[in-house]
Amino acid sequence: MSAWFFASLRGYGAQSLPGDLVAGLMLAAIAIPGQLATARLAGMPPEAGLYAFAAGSLAFAAFGANRYMSVAADSTIAPVFAGGLSSIAASGSGHYLELASLLALLVGIVLVIVGLMRAGWLATLLSIPVTTGFLAGISIHIIIGELPGLLGISANPGHLLFRLVDIAQRINEANPYTLALGGGVLAVTIAAGWISHRIPGALIGLVGAGVAVAMLHLGSYGVSLVGPLSVSVPSLTMPVPLDGSELSHLLLLALIVAMVCMMQTAAVAGTFPSDEGESENVSRDFAGVGAGSILAGLIGAFAVDASPPSTAIVRESGGRSQIASLTAVGLMIALVAFAAKLTAYLPHAVLSGILVYIALRIFRLGEMIRIYRRGGREILLVIASGGLVVALPIDTGMLLAIVLSFIHSLYIVARPRCVELARMPGTTVWWPPSGTEKGEKKSGVLVFAPRAPLNFTNAAYIAERIKAAIAAQPQAVRLLVIEASGITNIDYTASQILQQTVSDLRAKGATVALARLSDPGAQTEARRSGFIDAFGADHVFMSVEEAVQKLAPSGGC
Repeated sequence: MSAWFFASLRGYGAQSLPGDLVAGLMLAAIAIPGQLATARLAGMPPEAGLYAFAAGSLAFAAFGANRYMSVAADSTIAPVFAGGLSSIAASGSGHYLELASLLALLVGIVLVIVGLMRAGWLATLLSIPVTTGFLAGISIHIIIGELPGLLGISANPGHLLFRLVDIAQRINEANPYTLALGGGVLAVTIAAGWISHRIPGALIGLVGAGVAVAMLHLGSYGVSLVGPLSVSVPSLTMPVPLDGSELSHLLLLALIVAMVCMMQTAAVAGTFPSDEGESENVSRDFAGVGAGSILAGLIGAFAVDASPPSTAIVRESGGRSQIASLTAVGLMIALVAFAAKLTAYLPHAVLSGILVYIALRIFRLGEMIRIYRRGGREILLVIASGGLVVALPIDTGMLLAIVLSFIHSLYIVARPRCVELARMPGTTVWWPPSGTEKGEKKSGVLVFAPRAPLNFTNAAYIAERIKAAIAAQPQAVRLLVIEASGITNIDYTASQILQQTVSDLRAKGATVALARLSDPGAQTEARRSGFIDAFGADHVFMSVEEAVQKLAPSGGC
């Protein structure tokens, strides 16, 4: 049973403790202001962010595998579920808090199930362009949502773009003191990040703003303040049951949030592996994050996720295990015990400034530029997924962005690349012609290479491409060689469709051969489904050149 708990502490030595304590101190300094701000983003009281941090850290330390991973309230998922929950209950209301806790339980259960099923591969179902796009959309939601807090004006409900227009029209109503505090914290946080990620810019700005409020009595100048934290020892409580319509809405929302958690957890585990050169137990990390969400839901907080910046702080500060996260929890408890009332001097604008900084970090402009330069038309996926999240309610946009990723992957499989090959001059190698090397073609011979597994989604398309390629040849095709090195799978439907294609071509007088079907699994499936029999054993070759030499009609190149 010990193998199931505190995996990161196996073989732990006293020599690692100083590094973990320093990393825990740095983590607390960076994370606590962010947790207070993320709770605001989630529509929850600020102390709920601290509860979420404690729950995520404790549960992941017990059940996760990665040594460095920090699990806490996260700005990526907070606006997603806040947008979904606000369509059922008013943000911050008692029912909203109950829904947030129940959603955390559902998200946690989904992640634990995925972890136990060792289904870590699910995290790869979202492509980088799609995730980059919807993160940009979330970033825009955060920035526009926090502008009223930075300016000290009231926030009006409505569509994101209408809210932006409303803010622009009321810019002259901005409170200069509020703007100075929020903008100052934003500037300090950005500057600290440029200098070193180890500098707790958010904490420095938060303390500085609190001192300014206390000394200058800025609360009397219209600066909105958070007020004292209402912190008590949390108790385990099951959220109240819901009616059918609310529960179905939460289940769909939980799947969306869990999918984002899987994507981000896998990315963090891959970026900060426990041991270089060894594979990560991502499925167990999913279960650890899920356990964190379950515990958060039971104590009245909200769903948690792996945090890339916090994990980076642990790694860069010399942390070696989850002792760093546990140390940060202990420091947070001590801070709350002795300084909970000091948040009476904390302006809401400070939290808005921190959230805008977080939003700027998840707007991955550099990644977008790389996709534009190297990904070709995949930049359209970035634009489409970001546009969906901005134009629609954020949870709906996220769902459609995920669907878009699935459709894109299905399209790649259903419409695979197919190429005609030519013999490279002076060799027996058949290769796709290029702009600089056209290659040689033999009269009456077509070498056709599908570059994908053959299955029910693409077999008819490939058959049509074969017929179109034959029709486009300047001379009648008397030998068709299907170069099969790219075929790694052949399902029954594809086999039947292409067997019919081979039969039709033979009926028209063409010879059809198969070459370089090298994948062992595809060979087995080809024999079992009758695909090999459709060609005949004497028309299956190990190379294209062998097929051409034995079966090509007489004539030169």
